[in-house]
Amino acid sequence: MAFSPVFLDELIDRNPIEDVVGQSVSLTRRGANLFGLCPFHSEKTPSFSVAPEKGIFYCFGCHKGGGVINFIMEQESLDFPDAVRYLAKRAGMDMPEDSQNSTYLRQERLWRLSKDAARYFHTCFKAEIGKPGRDYVNQRGLSPQTVARFGIGYAPDSWSGLIDAMGKLGYEKLDLIDAGLAIKGQKDGSIYDRFRGRLMFPIIDIRGNVIGFGGRVLGDGTPKYLNSPETLIFNKRKNLFALNVARKSKRGMLILCEGYMDAITLHQYGFDCAVASLGTSLTDEHANLIAKYTDQVVLIYDGDEAGQNATRRAIPMLERTGVRVKVLRMEGAKDPDEFLKKFGADRFQLLLEKSESHVEYRLDALRRKYDLSIDEQKISFTKDAIGLVSGLGTAVEREIYAGRVAETVGVAEQAVRFEVDKARKRRLAAAKKKQTQQAMDPAKLLQPAIKGEHYANLRSAMAEEGLLRMALTESAMLSRASALQSSQFSSPLLGRAFDALRQLYQSGLGVTLAALGGSFSPEEMRHLTAIARREDVRVSDEATDDYVRIITEESEKASAHTEQDILALRDRFQKTKGYGGK
Repeated sequence: MAFSPVFLDELIDRNPIEDVVGQSVSLTRRGANLFGLCPFHSEKTPSFSVAPEKGIFYCFGCHKGGGVINFIMEQESLDFPDAVRYLAKRAGMDMPEDSQNSTYLRQERLWRLSKDAARYFHTCFKAEIGKPGRDYVNQRGLSPQTVARFGIGYAPDSWSGLIDAMGKLGYEKLDLIDAGLAIKGQKDGSIYDRFRGRLMFPIIDIRGNVIGFGGRVLGDGTPKYLNSPETLIFNKRKNLFALNVARKSKRGMLILCEGYMDAITLHQYGFDCAVASLGTSLTDEHANLIAKYTDQVVLIYDGDEAGQNATRRAIPMLERTGVRVKVLRMEGAKDPDEFLKKFGADRFQLLLEKSESHVEYRLDALRRKYDLSIDEQKISFTKDAIGLVSGLGTAVEREIYAGRVAETVGVAEQAVRFEVDKARKRRLAAAKKKQTQQAMDPAKLLQPAIKGEHYANLRSAMAEEGLLRMALTESAMLSRASALQSSQFSSPLLGRAFDALRQLYQSGLGVTLAALGGSFSPEEMRHLTAIARREDVRVSDEATDDYVRIITEESEKASAHTEQDILALRDRFQKTKGYGGK
């Protein structure tokens, strides 16, 4: 639906972009702008900027940009109307008349349903029917406080217990299917509960919404853990169990473990920074999510081969986000849950304090691959280790771990450092060559800023960009360009943007890019934001006149079809400020 400019103006004013972005990105001020790690791609150094005065964000790495509405569209995977509804709810604003078919309204209904389902499971857990669940929890040593804190519940071993209970609250069977709580049979089309006879773990996002469930079988059934499927409100690749609690921890780190019970037990023993992935290996989305809340992660995966493989896969993902990665290894227990019950919290705290860096862990893993009593294998280990050490980010790290490698194989430290330096130079040269090749790639040099947007007339387009930047800096300048028509712009996109900004100005509203999101695609908004973020803005009557003159000249030149027309234009331009913009 179309929203009135007045409504959008108030919405943007009541949702300052630095506050909205700051809820999910740690921002540091540098001059007039704020910087942080981009929430949309992996990076180690901040390239994501927020300009509060302009009301825009822009990433110099992935080039995403726009206003506060565009940020929510990207962050929450919403379309423009649903992002507006999201921000209106955040600001406590009433929405104009709305369609009942919006994605966001559907999400809200599924959130309410999932929360009501969690209450139902927890009620069943406490009732007589939930005795199997209570017996299992008691056996695992979870306290009543922990059960309440994580909303642990029990799904009765019934085909329609949840469906019937939710039906009494006004939910349709289709709602339960869409929320992943019910299944439609393939043969007869009957609908039945997905979770039956299982201990239930609600999965809660960082805003407190119940978005899914994990169910543990009580007995010998399979699968051992059954998780909610992907739904409109649940994406297991973008959420972590217990992050809603762990993000408030004062420990200054996150502990990443394998399963629900490990995370819950860690919390019960006082380690309130534990999180777990949701039935899937760690993903880049998980790593980016973790980097929003901490700069240090301790990996505590199970000690079996599968757990160690998961550790090795997780390290580079986390490293790419810039967080410090450590690995905790346990002896005498297969997982944190078992260790804590056998040895207690104090012993675990000692292990946590002594957790090794990911480099030590990886070097040790390499050492275990080779028999260092055999010269050939010793040489192979040294080559692999040098390759690992040469990729470390600081000279101090490279020097320390080069010394460790030398000590391990029993050779001169100077020799290993020499080889590390050689490998480092080769690595940097290869990276520089690749970067140069990419920069000089003709296909990339000619690639338009956005798909389908070519600057046919560079002189006019530069003036059009300058006029837009000036309008966003000092909107009163738009009155001086009142005679200019968008049809005179060489770039249709820039002409549309000029018209939209002028309409805002004439309506007495804030002239901001954020207000244009409903009329321009995310790709177009990125292009406009890239223009707006530049600081070389000439704000003066003379600059405005120059921009208008150039745009007008180039438009008239483009419409000249005969030699007589061209000569007449040249004579007229020479009498003003000179043909060609001199």
